[in-house]
Amino acid sequence: MLTWTIHLEGGPKRVNHAAVAIGARIFSFGGYCNGEDYEKTRPMDIHVLNTVTLRWTLLPIPPEKEAENVPYQRYGHTVVEYEGKAYLWGGRNDSEGACRVLYRFDGVSLTWDKPDVVGPIPEARDGHSACIINDRMYIFAGYEEFTDRFSNDVSYLDLRSFEWVPVRVLGKPARWRDFHTATAIGSTMYVFGGRCDVGGDQFTNNEIYCNRIMSLDTSTNTWTRLTSTTPNAPGGRRSHSAFEYKGLIYIFGGYNGVREIHYNDLHCLDPVTLQWRKLKVQGSYPSPRRRQCACVVGSKVYLFGGTGPADKTTSTGQPEIDLIDRSDLYVLDFDIGRSSDATVINLMLNLHRHLWVKNTQNKK
Repeated sequence: MLTWTIHLEGGPKRVNHAAVAIGARIFSFGGYCNGEDYEKTRPMDIHVLNTVTLRWTLLPIPPEKEAENVPYQRYGHTVVEYEGKAYLWGGRNDSEGACRVLYRFDGVSLTWDKPDVVGPIPEARDGHSACIINDRMYIFAGYEEFTDRFSNDVSYLDLRSFEWVPVRVLGKPARWRDFHTATAIGSTMYVFGGRCDVGGDQFTNNEIYCNRIMSLDTSTNTWTRLTSTTPNAPGGRRSHSAFEYKGLIYIFGGYNGVREIHYNDLHCLDPVTLQWRKLKVQGSYPSPRRRQCACVVGSKVYLFGGTGPADKTTSTGQPEIDLIDRSDLYVLDFDIGRSSDATVINLMLNLHRHLWVKNTQNKK
């Protein structure tokens, strides 16, 4: 029985951050929060969630003079896990702009370095996607700063040789976009959503939100437009979350700028049958939001942060003016068990809320 089992408040308030699971810990890198000063360049902060105790820890931030190998605070970046290390690329901030330097974070020593790379480095950008396929980190699309355009190019970084390679694709490429998702299953990358523009690669502020699935077979570098076999595909959106669990792709939340609506729905795609399902989930749903993070650890998905309407109810399509940055944590459990009932779930909630309150009191 798929269930939202836990809802906790009081975590790091972050929007447009990037996160990755390394073992039983989730590392959340950077992002922003309304009211903070992002004109000044400073080393990136890292919040760590222990998924056993559900406690957050802020890692010590080194002084600027000792932060040569530490990325500056940013948003719209990506991070992927490979052999116990997190690889961070791209993103931007208000003072430094976009970045194309590769950073590596060791999940054991908790230290940064900058691997030397060769080959043509992709243009600096934000709002792109990154995923791991066969020892390679694939980068797709985003908004390029230097050329001031949307991208639809594909590059990969070989994580053995640290060589950047631009991919010459076959088939009709996926449309230019940013703030989409790319999910890797086997040798295929599945792209969903994002913000496109009537102007193609040019920004005209005439947005398009498409709900088609595009797949890139990295064994042949061929793009394919996939046609759903069911009529209930999720609406087009950007800044949503996507994750894979047992061969299926899940889409949560996001925002459609044409309809001016935030989502808190959960959809599932079977990439073999191309059937979409809108899932009914037990428990307390997250509020509608965008720019959150979601990480899978075991049979659980940990979803946190983002921004959304101040009203926690699902949007009815009316313009949403007042947005609030979120500091909450939700846990989606794929394996709660059919024998579990509301009483057991409530006991779990009360226990974890007690641990959370105790943790926040210790910080004061």
